Amino acid sequence: MIELPAPFIERTRRLLGADYDSFAAALDSESPVSLRLNPGKSHPTEVLGEAVPWSAQGYYLPERPAFTFDPCFHAGAYYVQEASSMFLGRVIAQYIKAPVRYLDLCAAPGGKSTDAIASLPAGSLVVSNEVIPNRAYILAENIVKWGSPYSIVTRNEAADFARLESYFDVIATDVPCSGEGMFRKDSAAIAEWSPAGVARCADRQRQILDDVWPALRPGGLLIYSTCTYNTEENEEMVLFLMNRLGATPLTVETDPAWGIAPALMPGVTAYRFMPHLTRGEGLFLAVLQKPGDADESGRNRLLDDTQGKRNKAKKGKTGTPVVPDEWRDRLAAPDRFDFTVHNDTLLAIPREYRADYRLLAQHLTLLHAGITLATAKGRDYIPHPALALSTALNLDRTPRFEADLPTALAYLRRESIVLPGDLPRGYLLIAYHGFPLGWVKNLGNRANNLYPQEWRIRSGYTPDNLLALPVEHI
Repeated sequence: MIELPAPFIERTRRLLGADYDSFAAALDSESPVSLRLNPGKSHPTEVLGEAVPWSAQGYYLPERPAFTFDPCFHAGAYYVQEASSMFLGRVIAQYIKAPVRYLDLCAAPGGKSTDAIASLPAGSLVVSNEVIPNRAYILAENIVKWGSPYSIVTRNEAADFARLESYFDVIATDVPCSGEGMFRKDSAAIAEWSPAGVARCADRQRQILDDVWPALRPGGLLIYSTCTYNTEENEEMVLFLMNRLGATPLTVETDPAWGIAPALMPGVTAYRFMPHLTRGEGLFLAVLQKPGDADESGRNRLLDDTQGKRNKAKKGKTGTPVVPDEWRDRLAAPDRFDFTVHNDTLLAIPREYRADYRLLAQHLTLLHAGITLATAKGRDYIPHPALALSTALNLDRTPRFEADLPTALAYLRRESIVLPGDLPRGYLLIAYHGFPLGWVKNLGNRANNLYPQEWRIRSGYTPDNLLALPVEHI
């Protein structure tokens, strides 16, 4: 039995009334297990399982397997995400019909960002931000593994984005909250909860929304969400956006069979996922529109100013580093990209966003952008993990070795692996059932494992049930 804090019980019983007992009983049940396939990598030939009804790529699993020991998980073939959070894809499908510049402000560990990348119209640019350093690097890892060239990861405060006035078409704010919706999955969330903590979170949320609001263009969308149940962090925050910032709430098309509850306060349009009504964890979500007609002039001024500064800086300079053709040709469609060198690192940026990359690099701290192709080491270049995991990699021009499961796990543990003697020397791609995992350098008598140290599987234990999913299903 979950032991809930007495003040939480009192407050939530007051909110839910006769529904409280069903709600409390649901918190004592097992959390549903769900995942979302990566449409850029996964092409299932069979039905994976029971579909999450509001998600195009989401599925429920009958039990929680050992995802850590599934190479397909490390390859970015799917993302393990609780089902309620997948509602974001439903919002995007309804409201966004053309490529946009999209900011996920509080993005770690990356679930909603990867859903946005998968759900947005092709050619959209997704900027995923996280201010806490260790969480930001986890976010970058997950975005790199997802493999989209149209992604940028930043590590900044919300206030830093105010410099980008009217730049973004859509801003998603899955704000830090008191975490009541995580009680069933995380006992630490229960221990840390308090009414004072709720008040502190609400204050912080208002500040975050105030700080980032200038970065949203007129007519743009703000998607506000939390994983908590109280009204201070939910409905009252929507009223703050309406009354202080002039935002207009929008409706999302749903099916009554899904059991999504409405807002608990009059005058608020929002969607509540409650564990006794829907098959998922707690989620609150609202969609609001910034006042004003759709206007891109503010963004265009920023981009033009950045281009002007670049042209001025280039005058008189010679010897600009050039990306070798062999690295350009590693991509399936190199003409779609602008290639550049930054701090001895070779980068490929989607051509239509090259000015955006320079603008964002000027104002923000970038951890990842586009595709990192390689890093210099002496006179040599070492292929980067982001290239191996990118959906833009030209597999036809990349020598690779298809590893079996034990070899793939050894590689992911960053252990030494033995390759067949007939493979070419040099850099080889290690793949598992067609899903690229990373690089090795084949020296003939041995192979140097180039899997990132910080990504490795740290457990030497191998469970009996190794695979999370049958490979042919993804």
